[in-house]
Amino acid sequence: MRMLRWMILGGAVILVVTPARAQSYDPRYPVCLQVWQWGGSYYFDCSYTTWDQCRANAVGLAAMCLDNPYWPRARPRPSGGRLRSSTPY
Repeated sequence: MRMLRWMILGGAVILVVTPARAQSYDPRYPVCLQVWQWGGSYYFDCSYTTWDQCRANAVGLAAMCLDNPYWPRARPRPSGGRLRSSTPY
């Protein structure tokens, strides 16, 4: 009888546990808002084009604004002179 109770309890625990979902960053926006929720979980909302937009939405929340790590940044061009070839003379 005890074994049956433990099996039912174990099965209930397995059914209650929800699967984790992968966090996705939207590469179309340069700024993300990280929001903490009750219980220690958090999520990212990457839908801001400026820091000011993000800060305005973070007011009153347990949140902070971050740079989107997946936003493609423009690469600086090399300055001065002509381009050098990688082949030897």
